[in-house]
Amino acid sequence: MKAKRYSNDTDTDNNKGRFRRRPSLFAGFTVGSLLLYLTIILALLLADILYIDPSTFWKTLRSEEIQFAIKLSCVSSFITALLALIIGIPAGYALSRYRFPGMMLMDTIVDIPIVLPPLIMGISLLVFFRSPVGKAIENSGLQFVYTTQGIVLAQFVVACAFAIRTIKAAFDSVDRRFEDVAMTLGCTRAQAFLKVSLPLARNGVIAGGVFAWARAIGEFGPVMVFSGITRFKTEVMPTSIYLELSVGRIEAALSIAVLMIVLAMVVLILFKKLGGAGYVWTGR
Repeated sequence: MKAKRYSNDTDTDNNKGRFRRRPSLFAGFTVGSLLLYLTIILALLLADILYIDPSTFWKTLRSEEIQFAIKLSCVSSFITALLALIIGIPAGYALSRYRFPGMMLMDTIVDIPIVLPPLIMGISLLVFFRSPVGKAIENSGLQFVYTTQGIVLAQFVVACAFAIRTIKAAFDSVDRRFEDVAMTLGCTRAQAFLKVSLPLARNGVIAGGVFAWARAIGEFGPVMVFSGITRFKTEVMPTSIYLELSVGRIEAALSIAVLMIVLAMVVLILFKKLGGAGYVWTGR
């Protein structure tokens, strides 16, 4: 009996050894895949940085037209983020808390700007403002086509979808029972939202605003089609890159691109610090 028990113990130890070795191989494969992709991205970023002469970089960023584009990008994307939050907070809450006929269709429509090429949204805006309703809006004094207001609108139709999706996920993470308890204690639905759900989802809501800002500042297709590219009028950083490339100034284009990369990294770090990494949802 002792010999048999010893044999079983030995077999168990051998099995444990095999199980210990398998995860190490699997972990090596998964981590290796991650490192491979990181190497590709870092190689591209490093190539961009090494291609630029420092004097060209600072000269480009100090030029009047590029400074105008930087300022317009920052201001327009900030306004877009605010508008995205104004719409995204109640819209995300509605998608998270309510169940009504056609909800799946509405939830799908919200995702359209996320999955479609952004250029299509710009074309759609341009076509809309050539329709009778769009012409009536333009004739009323609200000019959008080929204007700075149009930049905000073009950024908004794409960025707001990301804000709604991120904020909805934040509200999904808040237990509904907290609201129910607040309502049994005398709160209305609106008071339960303001005093319970919104504070608990605060980081996710802020992350949604940050994400909307990041999307807005990087939008190119909708802005180019709907607002045009005019120096000192409708030029933002992504369209500046296009203009510089169109005349063969690759270093100038890369200088703006590197600035946008730095901004993107800062925004993404802030987004993740706020807990936004768990709130992003971009597919079914």
